Amino acid sequence: MKRLVFVVLVALAVSASLSAQQASFLNSDRSAEPSFLAAAGGSSEVSLAPALALPAVTWASFAPVPSAALYSAPPPSAAPNAPAPPPVGGDFGNRWDLAAGYEYVHFRSAPFSANLSGLHTSLAYSLDEWFAFEGSVVAAFGGDVFGPGETAKYVLLTGGGRIYWNRDPKRWSPWAHALVGGAHVNPQVARSSKNGLAFQTGGGVDYFFNPRLSFRGEADYVLTRLYSGTQNNFQIGVGFVLHF
Repeated sequence: MKRLVFVVLVALAVSASLSAQQASFLNSDRSAEPSFLAAAGGSSEVSLAPALALPAVTWASFAPVPSAALYSAPPPSAAPNAPAPPPVGGDFGNRWDLAAGYEYVHFRSAPFSANLSGLHTSLAYSLDEWFAFEGSVVAAFGGDVFGPGETAKYVLLTGGGRIYWNRDPKRWSPWAHALVGGAHVNPQVARSSKNGLAFQTGGGVDYFFNPRLSFRGEADYVLTRLYSGTQNNFQIGVGFVLHF
């Protein structure tokens, strides 16, 4: 009986020893698993920090980068409705002026004097807003001088420069000019030529009706060298001017 009890006790001791060794073995195997597998098996949280080593992300990472660090900003553009800057030298409208109108001429000389009426035509080209080159033609006719058939005729061809004040776009534009050229006067005088030197100076004013049309009034002093002498004449005219 004592032997049987001894055998049972030994068997129980051996069985307990084997169970303890088995539990220790299982615990060692479980500790040898990778951390991420152990986490997957024992917890819902997964830590990938040791494996991936990602940089930390903060709100500062999303801050806007200053534009000056990327590129140089272009200069601000002009307002959509702002007027364009004037070209170099200024812009004053049309450069060509073609004028035509009525002209009254008083011609006085030693052989005869006459009052004549006719047409005055001029063409001017403006270099800038205050100066222009001008060419002028006056053709006028009067009554009989020495007898029937001896009609007075007067032609004046001159060229020179013109100076403007308050040209375009002002309504009133006064101007002055100085021209030199020649004069042809009829009738013929004995031992004298019908042609002679002429100098013309004076001025006028233009009223701008619109950018293409003006009305003009002018007056001039005309000095001529005819009939072996000098004549002091004057002329007055009115007309219109076309600008193009």
